[in-house]
Amino acid sequence: MNISQLETLVTISKTMSFRKAGELLNLTQPAVSAQIKSLEDEFNTVLVDRNQPVTLTDRGEVFLEHSKRMLSIVEELKQRLSDLNHIPQGHIVLGTTTSIAIQILPRVLFYFQDQFPLIKTTIQSMASSSVYNSVENGQIDVGIGYLIERNPNLMTSVLYYDTFELVVSPKHPLAQNPVASMEALRDLPLILLTRDTVGRKFADEIFKKHKITPNVVMELSSSEEIKRMVELNLGAAIISKISVGRELRLGTLKIIPLFELEVTHPVGVIYKSGRYLNSAMQQFLSDLKGMPETQFISSE
Repeated sequence: MNISQLETLVTISKTMSFRKAGELLNLTQPAVSAQIKSLEDEFNTVLVDRNQPVTLTDRGEVFLEHSKRMLSIVEELKQRLSDLNHIPQGHIVLGTTTSIAIQILPRVLFYFQDQFPLIKTTIQSMASSSVYNSVENGQIDVGIGYLIERNPNLMTSVLYYDTFELVVSPKHPLAQNPVASMEALRDLPLILLTRDTVGRKFADEIFKKHKITPNVVMELSSSEEIKRMVELNLGAAIISKISVGRELRLGTLKIIPLFELEVTHPVGVIYKSGRYLNSAMQQFLSDLKGMPETQFISSE
């Protein structure tokens, strides 16, 4: 058994085709077949059902699980050896919300990649509530999101603080008010984030506390989508203050202060406790934690 054979099995499980697997691995179809046949002979079992589409047998699925673990160990070995060169390099998979990805990460990643060009970064967009699970399950290396829970398997560090604000179009009836009250929200058409988001959960807690059933006319998963709807004056919204920085400067949106929303929410970096941190991760986390809060919340 060799590493190439394990990679071939993993690729077949994804493509469900010997031909497509060969194309991805730069192997001929007979070579792919020979590698799988060699594995099956060595372990005296059938790993692949060769009917179309190609699928793994029950024993093939068990073999696949262990193959992925072995390949992961080999990848970590390569990274550890690479780290001996003392040059930060590697690949980081970063998970964060759409709003943070648009508002915060461009400045951070521009600096980081300029300083350390050998470190490559992949960004996955997701709800803050999904960031914790994705880090714990190993789907992403680092998460940036609202620090909403304590988990003994995860390490967190605060980067900055955000608030959620009542936001309207300049054409909205509330736009002329210096402040708003909870009573004014009782029948107000609202465009809110979906229920799996931190912002929505916070808003719902406020509504419940004041015994208000909100008039939700639209639910959207992204602050970016909500901003566009509010700019069209289709309703008011409760969203992240940092996410509307550009619109406030342009005058296309306006914040109406609401006392009950004046709660700060920490936003920070999340990574798995006890995992091996390659040089890329070490450098990324070190620089990220060392950046001043103004790097994240500045108006420019």
